[in-house]
Amino acid sequence: MIAAENLSKRYGEQILFENVGFKINRRERVGLVGRNGHGKTTLFRLIVGLEEPDEGSITIPRHYRIGYVRQEIDFTAATVFQEALRALPVDARDQAWRVEKILAGLGFGPGDLEKNPAELSGGFQVRLNLTKVLLADYNMLLLDEPNNYLDIMSIRWLERYLLAWPGELMLITHDRGFMDKVVTHTLAIHRKKIRKIEGDTSKLYDQIAMDEETYEKTRVNDERKRKEVQEFIDRFHASAQLTGLVQSRKKTLAKMEKKEKLVKLKSLEFDFAYKPFPGKYVQSIDDLTFGYEPGRPLIRSFGLSIGAQDRVFVIGKNGRGKTTLLKLLAGVLAPQTGSITSPLAVAPGYFEQTNVLTLNENATVLEEIASADQGMEPARARHLSGLMMFEGNNGLKKIGVLSGGEKSRVLLGKLIATPLNLLLLDEPTNHLDLESSDALLAALDNFPGAVIMVTHNEMFLHALAERLIVFQDNGISVFEGSYERFLEQVGWQGEEIRPKAREDEGAGGPSVPAPLPPSRKELRKMRSEVITEKSKTLKPLEKRMAELEAAIETAEAELVRWNRELVEAARAKASAKIVELSKAVHQRRKDVDGYLDELEPLLKAYETLKAEFDRRLEDLAAKELLS
Repeated sequence: MIAAENLSKRYGEQILFENVGFKINRRERVGLVGRNGHGKTTLFRLIVGLEEPDEGSITIPRHYRIGYVRQEIDFTAATVFQEALRALPVDARDQAWRVEKILAGLGFGPGDLEKNPAELSGGFQVRLNLTKVLLADYNMLLLDEPNNYLDIMSIRWLERYLLAWPGELMLITHDRGFMDKVVTHTLAIHRKKIRKIEGDTSKLYDQIAMDEETYEKTRVNDERKRKEVQEFIDRFHASAQLTGLVQSRKKTLAKMEKKEKLVKLKSLEFDFAYKPFPGKYVQSIDDLTFGYEPGRPLIRSFGLSIGAQDRVFVIGKNGRGKTTLLKLLAGVLAPQTGSITSPLAVAPGYFEQTNVLTLNENATVLEEIASADQGMEPARARHLSGLMMFEGNNGLKKIGVLSGGEKSRVLLGKLIATPLNLLLLDEPTNHLDLESSDALLAALDNFPGAVIMVTHNEMFLHALAERLIVFQDNGISVFEGSYERFLEQVGWQGEEIRPKAREDEGAGGPSVPAPLPPSRKELRKMRSEVITEKSKTLKPLEKRMAELEAAIETAEAELVRWNRELVEAARAKASAKIVELSKAVHQRRKDVDGYLDELEPLLKAYETLKAEFDRRLEDLAAKELLS
């Protein structure tokens, strides 16, 4: 459906790819791989016409529509639901259930649908853009890191959605497990060329390794032959008797193609230094409770002992408390009740994306990495900088000019600069390409100490997890076992598989003719009735929940302002003002508690009713497809 020929693209002296070609055929789902900065996103932008190639062309059939999730935000509707509804084709505007289904699949809660899109966080605004692309009538989807900002439930939902996608697809993602499950073909930008194979990333990388091994063997053999021919020419060039043979060898040498030695590609390398630990447990968590809002703890009465070699993975939906738990374990936050204790010999290392804000913008990469250990020799700082792909003069770059991904690499460099026996990692794969993620996985597997990691990457979970801390069902629990066993024995809420009907069910009973299924017209009428009933039932709940949420937001904004004024009043020793503000803060907190007490049962009732209506609509939609 799409054909690229003799395609070249460069920025200044940097060549991304040169004279490349490929085709995307009907119904192909293609994973696009390559190292960071090698042109993956640029290729997408060339396909959709946001950039022009330096040479070559991309041929796209007439009336062929390509959906691309843009990072730019351009919302015009008053609510999230209305903005998503605008993406439906004109002849499908009555299928509002599709909008609700995709928004729910991508993690939007019932209370989010009536929000103004401008109120959403940056991550949810990107999700809304993704929702609009999935709803529109496109022939091909170009998805660039769609997993970013998605939690594990939304990623699993998106995987199922893409597996059922009837058109063509091109996908960029750092989550190798996700890509391998979804794609039928893999296309790589490698050494400024493009190659495509049928199969997953493992098959592609195996083929590349085999081809490069063959190339190197051929190159060495050719060099040996060239050397032998040149030695013959040098030895006998003055001999009159052998003039003919010398001339023949010269012609042979001129025809022999000189193969250049393949330059070793830079890769992120991890080698976590280990500090020996004599104890059995590195951390003990006892009766831990913590929350940001009074009376609404994210973590309640939680306890666990972390063994010296444990692989503990923290999983669950976004916003449930995973990062908060890691901050508590790292000592960034203090428990409200309970305790977290570690022996004196424990040497922890903590990685979190927002820690890039702690980097000194005016320091160089070398200086920042060296700051992790005051006694570090300059040679070791240069070595660690090189491992993080800041070789030579790149180590002299100022932190302030680095990209988000490069700053994350500096954080990782600081982490491996000091011997540790406990790693606390919060989504360390975000900004890493596939090769770097593979290197991190191998390093964690080889690390002798304990690892506690927050991730939505199921490849890491399947490969490393031995114990799970699970945020689900409005609580926190521990599952002792692998991620595969968790999926088999517990599973994710809302993913229950209905048992298959027994083949022999009813055997021996009287033969009763099956009733005729309803016609498409009858199904459409039934769906319309359910939609009407759903709207009539849920609208009053939605209205009241929106009022309560608005009241809570207003009250919380006032609390922030009043608390700031309290600090200023305390500095000014204004006693009367302090008393006045304290009373106001106390009353407003009581108001918020009252709003929350009313909102919680409303939310539960709404979610239960909505889930039942959605189930009925999905059943009718499935019947309509089959009729």
